[in-house]
Amino acid sequence: MFKVIQRSVGPASLSLLTFRVYAAPKKDSAHKNCIKVDELSLYSVPEGRSKYVEEPRTQLEENISELRHHFEPYTSWCQEIYSRTKPKVEGFVQWGIDKYEYLQNAPPGFFPRLGVIGFAGFVGLIFARGSKIKKLVYPPFFMGLGASIYYPQQAISIAQVSGEKLYDLGLRGYIVVEDLWKEHVQKPGNVKNSPGNK
Repeated sequence: MFKVIQRSVGPASLSLLTFRVYAAPKKDSAHKNCIKVDELSLYSVPEGRSKYVEEPRTQLEENISELRHHFEPYTSWCQEIYSRTKPKVEGFVQWGIDKYEYLQNAPPGFFPRLGVIGFAGFVGLIFARGSKIKKLVYPPFFMGLGASIYYPQQAISIAQVSGEKLYDLGLRGYIVVEDLWKEHVQKPGNVKNSPGNK
């Protein structure tokens, strides 16, 4: 076993040594076989002069160019519309994906509640027979009533926000009607309010 270790350690230890080898040309050798870089055919540059000549445009190319210039405002308009609507469409798609993932992992009892709310809307549609205004008002009202049973906190917050919006809308309408009343009815030269007709 000692012989095996000795034979393997010897070449292994020699591989750790470093040697420098210097190569020098022989003094009596001639430089007859040396070639310059310019003499190699790979690096030679042809002496011919080239000139770029543009080919004349054909009738088809002219027609296509005219069409491009004619439709350029429309294409830029379409690109502008596309750049404006792309974020909205992407947001809508992301909203749909989020809702789909929510429905895939819905909390327990969500689908029965959704069924009751939908059934309430159907009942509202049944009660709304004969009138188009009732068909617009009753189903959302019944659905909102059914949803408020299961989600009271959200219903209260929505009622507060919608109440504030309705109050603001009514106040704006009152201001507009008051301005119109002052402008048209209470003019000093109006026939109804003039002092000669009393």
